[in-house]
Amino acid sequence: MSDQPPRKKSKWDDDEEEFALEKERRRAQKLAARLMSEKEQLERSRERGATDSPRGSGRSSVESTPRRVARDDDGLARARRVPRRGRAAHPLLESCRSVYCYERLNEIEEGSYGIVFRARCKSTGDIVALKKLKMDKEKNGFPITSLREIQTLMTVPHENIVRVREVVVGDTLTQVFIVMDFIEHDLKTLLANMPTPFLASEIKTLVMQLLSAMAACHDNWVIHRDLKTSNLLMNNRGQIKVADFGLARTYGDPLGDMTQLVVTLWYRAPELLFGATEYTTAVDMWSIGCIFGELILREPLLPGRGEIDQVNKIFKLLGRPTDELWPGFRKLPNAKSFNIDAAQPYSTLSRTFRYLTQSGLDLLSRLLTYDPAKRITAEEALKHAYFEESPLPKDPRLFNSFPSVASGEKKTTLASPSAPQAGGGYDFV
Repeated sequence: MSDQPPRKKSKWDDDEEEFALEKERRRAQKLAARLMSEKEQLERSRERGATDSPRGSGRSSVESTPRRVARDDDGLARARRVPRRGRAAHPLLESCRSVYCYERLNEIEEGSYGIVFRARCKSTGDIVALKKLKMDKEKNGFPITSLREIQTLMTVPHENIVRVREVVVGDTLTQVFIVMDFIEHDLKTLLANMPTPFLASEIKTLVMQLLSAMAACHDNWVIHRDLKTSNLLMNNRGQIKVADFGLARTYGDPLGDMTQLVVTLWYRAPELLFGATEYTTAVDMWSIGCIFGELILREPLLPGRGEIDQVNKIFKLLGRPTDELWPGFRKLPNAKSFNIDAAQPYSTLSRTFRYLTQSGLDLLSRLLTYDPAKRITAEEALKHAYFEESPLPKDPRLFNSFPSVASGEKKTTLASPSAPQAGGGYDFV
């Protein structure tokens, strides 16, 4: 077929339009043939690897070097190998299976970036969580939040971080699902429904697991940026699993500019509220401080109705910041928006947590420190004396079990602010 459109016989002919459609069809056929060829090559490579690998080793001979996606002249995604960086390796992504490999059981929740269902794998019977990504109005390809979530979860494998099993697709390109381990509870729902509060030993165990997960993230140059009790899942064996990495991102040294519209309002660090565009893993540590307080009080520690009210609640709990406590904070973009000098000068933290030990109060105050440079890190917090005093952290296997809302045993709707919309110019549902 010639690349030039045929000459029109009359003004009513649609030869040019037909030619364009035929050219597009031929291009689609070439693309499909190329994808099929690549799939066959991958299968042959996998078969050779299974044959060549030592018996019982359980490992493929396929190289596990990270792959980066590039695009050729036809716009087709292809993979090129890049040098390994000093981060944890993640499994090689293969072609996606169909979502019809799973049987949908019930809806768990709907968030800013997707709907989560409980489902059963038809071949193994395993119960999993299916997160359907919201792509209906996505105009810039695959949603950046979903790319970050998948990348992060595969880069930082940890026992206290939810595991991605695979990515599956439906009938169209707008039906994409992340398959994750199913976890029975989230901490927010548990705190609202459990008949008695967590014991001090149980709170220590939960906080230690959260700190351990964040230490792994921060060691791999990842900031979560949306830690809150509804994003902390808990199974019936007392294990915490950090979930929802849609706002997570990697960072470098030196730090580059990042959006300050991250972290759900009640858990947002003061430097973000004051408009900082350069920030560190310290924003996660502030959120952990808010979660620590919420586990003790059984209600959100700083439930602001807006950014100004949020800052006022922080001032009321910690007292107003000073140049000695937080050098340079008055130079931040939003500093003039708040009536700092009118705020109370003293902290009410010890009065709010009157039953917390001195060691526990010290850890909480170091998590809720104004100056991010002085805020305790996850590694430092794990070594804090609070976790070594009596009562010691409880063995997770000794935790009580609770009815699972996610399993459809009970349905509760809890009021809390939504996560910020991320992705800059990306349009989300």
